Amino acid sequence: MKRICSAAVVALFLASVIASAQSGATPPSTRHPATPVGVKAFLEDANRELLELLNASSRAGWTQSTYITPDTEIMAAQANEALVHAQTEYAKAAVRYDRVQVSPEQRRQLYLLKNSLTMSAPPDPKEAEELTRLVASMESVYGSGKYCPPGMTAVPAGAAPPGKDCLDIEKVSEILAENRDPKRLREVWEGWHTISVPMKKDYVRFAELSNKGAEVLGFKDTGAMWRDKYDMPADAFAKDLDRLWEQLRPLYLSLHTYTRTRLREKYGNAVPENGPLPAHLLGNLWQQDWSNIYDLVAPAGEKQAFSLTENLKAKKTEPLEMVRIGERFFSSLGFAPLPKTFWERSMFVKPRDREVVCHPSAWDVDSADDLRIKMCIDATAEDFSTIHHELGHNYYQRAYNTLPTISRDSANDGFHEALGDVLALSVTPEYLVQIGLLDRVPEASADTGLLLRGALERLAFLPFGLLVDQWRWQVFSGQIAPAGYNQAWWDLKLKYQGVAPPSSRGEEFFDAGAKYHVPANTPYTRYFLAQILQFQFHRALAKTSGCTTPLHRCSIYGNKEAGKRMQAMMELGASRPWPDALEALTGQRQMDASAMAEYFEPLKKWLDEQNRGKKTGW
Repeated sequence: MKRICSAAVVALFLASVIASAQSGATPPSTRHPATPVGVKAFLEDANRELLELLNASSRAGWTQSTYITPDTEIMAAQANEALVHAQTEYAKAAVRYDRVQVSPEQRRQLYLLKNSLTMSAPPDPKEAEELTRLVASMESVYGSGKYCPPGMTAVPAGAAPPGKDCLDIEKVSEILAENRDPKRLREVWEGWHTISVPMKKDYVRFAELSNKGAEVLGFKDTGAMWRDKYDMPADAFAKDLDRLWEQLRPLYLSLHTYTRTRLREKYGNAVPENGPLPAHLLGNLWQQDWSNIYDLVAPAGEKQAFSLTENLKAKKTEPLEMVRIGERFFSSLGFAPLPKTFWERSMFVKPRDREVVCHPSAWDVDSADDLRIKMCIDATAEDFSTIHHELGHNYYQRAYNTLPTISRDSANDGFHEALGDVLALSVTPEYLVQIGLLDRVPEASADTGLLLRGALERLAFLPFGLLVDQWRWQVFSGQIAPAGYNQAWWDLKLKYQGVAPPSSRGEEFFDAGAKYHVPANTPYTRYFLAQILQFQFHRALAKTSGCTTPLHRCSIYGNKEAGKRMQAMMELGASRPWPDALEALTGQRQMDASAMAEYFEPLKKWLDEQNRGKKTGW
């Protein structure tokens, strides 16, 4: 389900907190005694009220996303504000029952409630107001920021001067993806990174106030609160992430070395022979996806094996048929067809008569069977895979819809994205031949290019997916002081990504804030976990289906045993700790990055051949 995340929501959340305090409304913590009977009544209230508010928020959010007007934006913000406020109240109230003897199922629901927040307001109403205003302000600065040449001056919210020269984030991203002039790339990269400068003082205060709120829930700081939701001690979880990264670091070093060599061939001494990669030359503002520079690093003499986009267009495949193909994939695994309302209420193409949010998303509007996707589908390979991904969310949502409201979510926040992506990994040439979108399976010699493109997108993301929260956790804990915010950010980027800025980045900058998830206070580790888990899922399902080809050529299409394993995991929702859900699908109780290493093993052999005689690392 898409969640509305905007300055308007934060402002309305603030209004709700203040109004609740002033009205004398009975908080959940005082409705029921701290006894087993009280816990039972408390959870019944929570499940009932949260379900009502969740459905109201979903309906208002869907309307706003598919029919954008000032009125629908306010309606969606108000509905979401009511939900967020209730979640906050119940999360804080759940702490009261920590010492009460309850059943394992009840203890799990209390645990999920306490860990449902990414930000907890301080008990002081004035500080709560200040916290929400800070988040609203930072998100507004980010959303409205523009780089305006030639002064390289960021323009904060509402202050952008007229003129075609001012570049928003979409235009900056387009230039970084397509332009090959290093001076122009450095200019726009540095220009965008000035938009976050005004946020630094606000972020310092935000971290202080957010920690006060986390302490109310019994956590050392906000970072500990985030890590605690992973069914293991917070410090143990942080160590587990490093363990996963070490499993893939050799593969990343091979990709890094090869990419550096090819970029040096293009840009000369602007790229060091043995050092880190320049941040502005990787086709992405944050160097989290290098696929935009594939043309610069593609295997020499490569001929494209096939173009799914061209095949879709040649067959005049309509958006509705692309979704039908996705549904048939799930039906081949033994899943029931999507409900009739899915086809009546989903948005598959961009309407001509109104503004909509085209960003793809999957919705469970009534927390039961009103499943929908929202996309502006084009006949492209990217959208074809995205459809499979979004449908994965829908089938997951349906699988756990009989659980208590509090447990209707994925096992941890990486599982939902991983489940969607694991189906995208089965969109192989073999699968495309089976469904008539490809005439024949390409020779194995074509695999190198396909794997390299996949590694530039998925493998290159991992160190960035890890370091964003590493930085924030250390900020929240006090290990990184405000006077060293920027130095620590680039130290982590060097440590994990092997990336360096194109120019000196002193403490007058706040480069972490140039990534949306930081000012918006959105945890990022979920994306790292999703990448690891999707390959672990894929390997387990491929083995279940009896696939004997290399892992990157395996598709689970048509295998009902694989479908049963998926169903066994999905129907658990968040009702059990994630190791239980992982075991149901993979037979393992520990996250394991070796599946991703196995998937890209043929590429690593090729990369190591290309890198022979060259220094790895930086």
